[in-house]
Amino acid sequence: MLSRRALPIVAIATAPGRGAVGIVRLSGPALQPLVLALCGRTLVPRVATLLPFLGADGSVIDQGLALYFQSPHSYTGEDVLELQAHGGPVLLQMLLARCLQAGAALGLRLAEPGEFTQRAYLNGKLDLAQAEAVADLIDASTEAAARSAGRSLSGVFSQRVLGLRERIVRLRMLVEATLDFPEEDIDFLQQAGARAQLLDIAAALEALLDGAQQGALLREGIRVVLAGQPNVGKSSLLNALAGAELAIVTPVPGTTRDRVSQTIQIEGVPLHVIDTAGLRSQTDDAVERIGIERSWESIAEADCVLFLHDSTRRGQADYEAAEVQIAARLPAGPRLLHVHTKQDLVAAAPAVGIGLSARTGAGLQALRQALLEQVGWHVVPEGLFIARARHVQALQRTGEHLRRALSLGDERSAPLELLAEELRLAHDALGEITGHFSADELLGEIFSRFCIGK
Repeated sequence: MLSRRALPIVAIATAPGRGAVGIVRLSGPALQPLVLALCGRTLVPRVATLLPFLGADGSVIDQGLALYFQSPHSYTGEDVLELQAHGGPVLLQMLLARCLQAGAALGLRLAEPGEFTQRAYLNGKLDLAQAEAVADLIDASTEAAARSAGRSLSGVFSQRVLGLRERIVRLRMLVEATLDFPEEDIDFLQQAGARAQLLDIAAALEALLDGAQQGALLREGIRVVLAGQPNVGKSSLLNALAGAELAIVTPVPGTTRDRVSQTIQIEGVPLHVIDTAGLRSQTDDAVERIGIERSWESIAEADCVLFLHDSTRRGQADYEAAEVQIAARLPAGPRLLHVHTKQDLVAAAPAVGIGLSARTGAGLQALRQALLEQVGWHVVPEGLFIARARHVQALQRTGEHLRRALSLGDERSAPLELLAEELRLAHDALGEITGHFSADELLGEIFSRFCIGK
């Protein structure tokens, strides 16, 4: 009996809804019988052919383009058939049902999320980092993220990871050779230059980690929360950053009852800006109390919190007392940035933090740059590639093992077996990125997040 992965699959590969063109995609071993049943003729591989798509009784379901890719020269590495029909939802469902009917004897089944790309990975057409880049390219929310995902898909990130793995392998070979032939009494670390090689590998890893961290920012974006007392200008600042009237602005305290979010971009980096209900300790409005609780929840989850201060209310006793209470609950350290609003209405500039006016736009550019600096954003000389949190974590683990290896190398009496083990662990951690060392559970988690048909 064939395994589930060996059975052919089919799915609608275009987004739901009406469109000019809709695609039904099939992949699997030996699809020629399906080609004959659906198209009524054989197809020249990699040549688009205009023809009718046939029902079981020979009637025409639709007329469109058929493309046949013969294994292994296809996206998945298997035979692939794409039927490009008119993009009506009912029509595509009819075509999908016809494919399942025609392929029943072959075990044709509906594809799971990401299964086409998973098969491309399993058949060696893509490594794991490139496969993830397919989904990242589809999900990119900025032009910079899309370009970086394209670089990862083309193999830029993978090549740098593989280059590091090869250098570690060469170093492991020297260590293993010394372990295998102890009678030659070779001073391994001195004569083979192992320490210099290890330092070079560690430096290359740090550069790669820096690029991956920037790529992760491009993919994930920055979660920024606007916090402060009622009427300090949070909604006005959200509108100014977004360039649109997203939040209602009035002089009435408690106007914002719930979180209002908008994604903007600064230098290609997505910023998920969240306007929250004004923070105050007492209110008779039950709905506003719920909004304030949600504000604190958003603050706890934020990458950066903008604590807004109303410049026109400086020196007011009740206002200053409330500021102290709020500040005591806000996160300390680099996640917190002080912003002084309504600077166009006062003469004095703030001593600490950023002064701005949402009305005139003064200070907005300084705030944008401060947000990027807050999360460590900078341009990578080698060019950006998209990355995920798991890539960053794998690189960090690799760095930890390399540092331990260096420490062992400094100890003249340290057993070489321990050095060899640290190098092996560093090698395996890098392999997790491209899929050369991956658990099945990890693969299931990654591909389950893809869209159907991809």
